[in-house]
Amino acid sequence: MSLSMSRLSLAFLLGLVATVAACGRGGSPDAGRSAPAQRPSILLVTLDTTRADAIGPEAKGVETPAFNALATRGRRFRQAYAPAPETLPSHASMFTGLYPAGHGVHENARTVPARHPHAAEQLQRGGYRTAAFVSAFVLARRFGLARGFETYDDELAGAVERSARDTTERALAYLEAVGRDRPLLLWVHYFDPHAPYAPPEPFRTRYATQPYLGEVAAMDEQLGRLVAAFERRAPGPVAIVVASDHGEGLGDHGELQHGHLLYQPTMHVPLVVVGPGIEPGVSDAPVSLRRIHHTLVDWAGLDPSGEATRHSLRAGAPEVVLGEAMKPFLSYGWQPQIMAVEGTKKAIYAGRYEVYDVAADPGERRNLEPVSGVPASLRRATDGYPVPTPGATPAADTLTDEARRQLASLGYVSATAQPVVRRDAPRPVDMVKLFEVIDRASTLFVQQRYAEVIPLLERILRDDPFNLDATLRLATAQSMLGRDAQAVASFRKAAELAPQSQDVRLYFALHQERGRDWAQAVPTLERIVADTPERLPAVEALARVRERQGRPAEAVALWQQVHTLREPTPADLVKLGTLAMEVGDTAVALSAFERAREQQGAAFRHDLELGVLYVATRQLEQARAALDRVPAGHPGYPMALFKRAQVSVLLKEPDAPARIARARQQADATTRGLIATERLFR
Repeated sequence: MSLSMSRLSLAFLLGLVATVAACGRGGSPDAGRSAPAQRPSILLVTLDTTRADAIGPEAKGVETPAFNALATRGRRFRQAYAPAPETLPSHASMFTGLYPAGHGVHENARTVPARHPHAAEQLQRGGYRTAAFVSAFVLARRFGLARGFETYDDELAGAVERSARDTTERALAYLEAVGRDRPLLLWVHYFDPHAPYAPPEPFRTRYATQPYLGEVAAMDEQLGRLVAAFERRAPGPVAIVVASDHGEGLGDHGELQHGHLLYQPTMHVPLVVVGPGIEPGVSDAPVSLRRIHHTLVDWAGLDPSGEATRHSLRAGAPEVVLGEAMKPFLSYGWQPQIMAVEGTKKAIYAGRYEVYDVAADPGERRNLEPVSGVPASLRRATDGYPVPTPGATPAADTLTDEARRQLASLGYVSATAQPVVRRDAPRPVDMVKLFEVIDRASTLFVQQRYAEVIPLLERILRDDPFNLDATLRLATAQSMLGRDAQAVASFRKAAELAPQSQDVRLYFALHQERGRDWAQAVPTLERIVADTPERLPAVEALARVRERQGRPAEAVALWQQVHTLREPTPADLVKLGTLAMEVGDTAVALSAFERAREQQGAAFRHDLELGVLYVATRQLEQARAALDRVPAGHPGYPMALFKRAQVSVLLKEPDAPARIARARQQADATTRGLIATERLFR
């Protein structure tokens, strides 16, 4: 299978997009011919990291009465599959109806494109009230799933995740307060079974030897509370969908967690649907989670074309179910992985085929491909599935260091560079011994624990010497520790692996910019910023260089560019304000200091600068308030008194003479001459 977009089946990709585009044309609540007479309120619950065999009536070693009760009332799909074994791509498919090849999100820490119709947007336009409560940073609004939700609660109180109980409490409070005048779409996401597994009591004690199952059981308890409250409070008839976004390896096939492989533990997920038009029972037909989108649109009566109705979970139309695991390919250059399931047969392509009968061999131990070959329908499906081109999806360069640390604490770290793509690349399943090492090294690198990460990166490169990401991280770690000769040698190795790589040029330039030879980095940084102005590290480095060169006006423009790529911190804003004042750009300086004060509140320490800028722009009331906040111990207090006296005169305050006198009494070398020549004081 070729690794370029040129070999994709155009008809296949257009089919992915056309399905949801047809759904997106609906806008009227009465448009759907097959919709129930009264549109239901819909509860969508997504269970992060929950294996199909860890919940439900057939699960062993765990009790999940809430899920089981829904399974009894509705339809349980025994062969439901995630589109990808990662949280953001899988949820993007649920809300757009597209496989990752269609919506373009193959990994976490990307952004779901706004060009694809989102189920929440469609339902909101169709008259639904919409609300979402998510439990982890990986689904924060910045990643693009908040579109169409009037309420999108991703407030984690400074943490990276919150418990199912905390999320449920917020959702229940919303249900108690929300109006009942129109139908409701409520999405609640639970993150609990994600590693590390630490269930609350009594589940911690009850599942002491199986904490993962303890997390699932604790989450199921909250699911029961949520469903009961929704059915009590939601207006009209009720429809419910409960699904996992992906599973968890737990050591099967050598994968402890998820994201690297396409075997059943991470791709086979629980799915139960209750609501109008759903016949209770069990379905053994393979279905994709992407069909949740069609089901929501169908229930809402927003399907004039009938396309969503044909693909909804109400219809049960047979299909070849597809899936992918592209993280090892996009991060390390290993073989891309594609999955296709039809009936009980499952094919995985990753450089070569594997075929399993998942009914007779649920553990996928007996590869049937050497004996019976690949079923023609599965071969066509995998051959037609588009493989992404590395770099076609924008890199996560707009993430702040703090955002990267938050994702790393959840086990999600994106690659540093576009990989070296090669036909003889290893198959991910043959590299399972490196999974844990890579995950640990990636986390340590993001945490800037460079001395600890170097031995792990060296171990990775012994087994995978063409791994560009590991090579560049090793070079960067050596650079940050001041090991210049070793860093240069590693950067040279990276350049040999990828002679045309802009990533290699960028990270070597960043190495130079940090040292005595910083001027050598300037031409490279200038070229990269000109060619790819969204490359945040390059723009930041060039801004620092312009400051060193004594070119503050250019530095101001570059820092403004940085702030369009990521949310600036208060320190960033103060720095921009200070530079802008230096070059006389009052408007930029004032805006920067105002935003910094808005973010910092009482902790803001630059009221003097703010007061001076307000005086310059004749915003005298604001200037008075800002200057009055400058404490007496501030090193610029004499200037604050001088400017405050000016404001007092201009506002015709009765105590203006006293303020002028006080400014004279406490003048310093700078303000003494200003006071002597100030016309307002005569």
